[in-house]
Amino acid sequence: MNLLIEVVAFAVAIGVLVVVHEYGHYSIARLCGVKVLRFSIGFGKPLARWVSKKTGTEWTIAALPLGGYVKMLDEREEGAPIAPADLPHAFNRQSVAKRFAIVAAGPIANFILAIVLFAAVFATGVTEPAAIVAAPAADTVAARAGFEGGEKIVAVRSANAGESEPVRSWSDLRWKLLGAAFDHKRVVLSAKDKHGTFDFPLDLQSLTDKEVDDDFMSRLGFEPGGGTLSVAGVQPGSAALAAGLQAGDRIRAVDGHPADNATTFINYIKSHAGKPVVLQIERGAGKQKADRNADQQAGALQNLTIVPGVQRDETTGQSIGRIGAELATQVPSIDVRYGPVESLQLGAHRTWDLAVYSVRMFGRMIVGEASLKNLSGPVTIADYAGKSARLGPSAFLSFLALVSISLGVLNLLPIPVLDGGHLLYYAVEAVTGKAVSDRWQLVLQRAGLACIVALSAIALFNDLARLIHF
Repeated sequence: MNLLIEVVAFAVAIGVLVVVHEYGHYSIARLCGVKVLRFSIGFGKPLARWVSKKTGTEWTIAALPLGGYVKMLDEREEGAPIAPADLPHAFNRQSVAKRFAIVAAGPIANFILAIVLFAAVFATGVTEPAAIVAAPAADTVAARAGFEGGEKIVAVRSANAGESEPVRSWSDLRWKLLGAAFDHKRVVLSAKDKHGTFDFPLDLQSLTDKEVDDDFMSRLGFEPGGGTLSVAGVQPGSAALAAGLQAGDRIRAVDGHPADNATTFINYIKSHAGKPVVLQIERGAGKQKADRNADQQAGALQNLTIVPGVQRDETTGQSIGRIGAELATQVPSIDVRYGPVESLQLGAHRTWDLAVYSVRMFGRMIVGEASLKNLSGPVTIADYAGKSARLGPSAFLSFLALVSISLGVLNLLPIPVLDGGHLLYYAVEAVTGKAVSDRWQLVLQRAGLACIVALSAIALFNDLARLIHF
């Protein structure tokens, strides 16, 4: 069933993105008076086709669904002679501005789709973790700013000037800090706890572009907090079992630090291999301890001393601590919903942020500051399509918007055979007054095709590596 969901979700995602991208080319070509011969979804042998009586365009669905194309009337294409009456409608006879607009329309359509999808998610509402901070690790940016854990962040502003922007959820906080980190800004977070509302200055100026990745929030010391951390199970022969930890126990603190986030708790245990730690726990209602303290009332707080076992981390080769307990977490959530106008504004802002992030990440991969493992291919896209589809409409629409942005950015890269390569040709023609020669276009096209093949091979290798874990 999961495989079927992945296949269907992947087909829907690719179909929607290809149709939107190619329709961008098609609509502007028609607007500019260019005759479109074929609009194809997929490549290879047509499975279905029909011809519009009004425009003469052949619409096809082909056998290989990974892409599509719009074929326009062009004198440079081999085939039947063009009738004199159709020559003014040939693509190659259009002005540089019109050709530029037609080619740019595809990626722009992908960005517009992303804005609409994000706006739909914001307008219909989404449930997200609340912007409550867990106790940060020592010597992190969050700890140096003064966070102790349990504070709810309500606003963010620039340290220099400007109005405060409200923070409505953890996702909202992440995107605001991501933008500040990219711009190397100093910001002030307003957060409240049981004692009132306080300002926490956050210095992101020293954060390098290499450090701004998917894990940058954890690197800063920010993890969702305010939740409950419970024991779902205890493994036989483990340190947790030896210490008396039981399924159903709620972990309230570790060595005096609040335990309201699984990641923070696990990292703390990992860093204390072979060293005793004290857990403050609350036994489940209606239960009693099965040791010598059986007379203790259920639900009361008690301390357990655990010595995490020493285990070798296969990734880093270092020794880490492990207690052998399965954890269950519940994080406070909030329903976030925006009005129509604000949803469109947020959709545009989110699309811009993701597009800029994608360009910067690609640039870092080119200069070697980011790993090529960040490239993903169709297998990973299908996997995430299925996962997001199972999570619900909002998750799938957000995933679709993300891939649409990636497709738009990829096509705008100045690589021949991509839209960006053609835009580069037209930019040169606009500046010099001469079109790039057919000879140079052929050479550059071959080089561009080699780049695309190499990138595709790397992406496919990464897909297989994630799939079979080698």
